[in-house]
Amino acid sequence: MTKRQAIFPANRHALYEEHGYSAAIRSGDLLFVSGQVGSLNDGTPEPDLERQVQLAFDNLKATLDAAGCTFDDVVDVTTFHTDPENQFAAVMAVRQRNFTQAPYANWTAIGVNWLAGFDFEIKVIARIPESK
Repeated sequence: MTKRQAIFPANRHALYEEHGYSAAIRSGDLLFVSGQVGSLNDGTPEPDLERQVQLAFDNLKATLDAAGCTFDDVVDVTTFHTDPENQFAAVMAVRQRNFTQAPYANWTAIGVNWLAGFDFEIKVIARIPESK
């Protein structure tokens, strides 16, 4: 049986220890990435929505990098939105900058009423390349 391995990006933040979770867990050739948000350096939400979404993708990229993955290795995406209808254009603009070529991962978008002050969160499952 494969033992799970915690993965953290190079600039890991204190929230992982404070709230008792890992940025990602590797289990075999799969990487399960915890929800990533777009926070400023002090941990507070970036007020501009498109910038907040881009910061969440930047945090996701850092976690994928730490496991030897890229956006091309992502197979499943779940996003959480506090106002999906009004946020759709900004989220899609950032998404298209980061997921640039087909085949695209499957994607589930969920409307929620609370994200601890954030407006967007993204979590993914990726397959770790065989060479890693």
